[in-house]
Amino acid sequence: MLQPIADLGKLITKEDLVPSGADRIIFTAVPLVMMVPLVLMTAVIPFAQDTMLPDLNVGVLFILAVSSATTIGIFMAGWSSNNRYALFGAARSVAVLISYEVPVVISLLGVVMISGSMSLNDIVHAQSIPFLLVQPIALFVFVTGMSAELNRTPFDIAEAESEIISGYHTEYSGIKFALIFATETGAMLVVSAVITTLFLGGWNGPLENFLGWFWFLLKTLAIIFVFIWVRATYPRLRLDQIMALSWKFLLPLSLINLAITAVKYSC
Repeated sequence: MLQPIADLGKLITKEDLVPSGADRIIFTAVPLVMMVPLVLMTAVIPFAQDTMLPDLNVGVLFILAVSSATTIGIFMAGWSSNNRYALFGAARSVAVLISYEVPVVISLLGVVMISGSMSLNDIVHAQSIPFLLVQPIALFVFVTGMSAELNRTPFDIAEAESEIISGYHTEYSGIKFALIFATETGAMLVVSAVITTLFLGGWNGPLENFLGWFWFLLKTLAIIFVFIWVRATYPRLRLDQIMALSWKFLLPLSLINLAITAVKYSC
């Protein structure tokens, strides 16, 4: 149980090196750039009734925009490291983001159409029946797309150890590497909370007025379990397979779901 704490202490106390040919300012700023979007996303998630800081009327749009910003940090890490493997990993990450952002956005249009709002709070209140049951295709597309954008297995080609060492964070060590690793793990937690909000009814559950936070946590842990299970079950895909999955499968599937939703709820 104490092994993670020991690993964290080891990372923090390691020497913090900066490559001689690296852009020192950008190289040092990368962990902060990658962490800021997570903090911004967490601020707008309603963990329970009336617990969110700002109730944005464009919460869904805000989540999509901020989640995409993490790739900026990845590209900065690859470019500033002056390392070909780091740059390859960063380029792969940008390619995956461009490919999967389109089906992810389209998958959420059905949720917005049904709830009639882009506010996360309004979307939770609209889920008398969880959108997991109403929009299962959108849930599948969104979870798959966000897994790719987060570089989760089987989409972790940006840090494929067998091909490009450690990808975009090859040159990072010490506290910087610890922060990047913590950001990757934190991103999974935040995205799981977003999925809970958009598709699993958020804090809704029996006795939600008293245990709303408990139901939200329970649902979020279930999504985290799915991410961990997928990582332990599926092998890493090739870059061409990842691109084909997005453009040839997820994009048409998201468009079909959007068309069905539009026809069903316009009548």
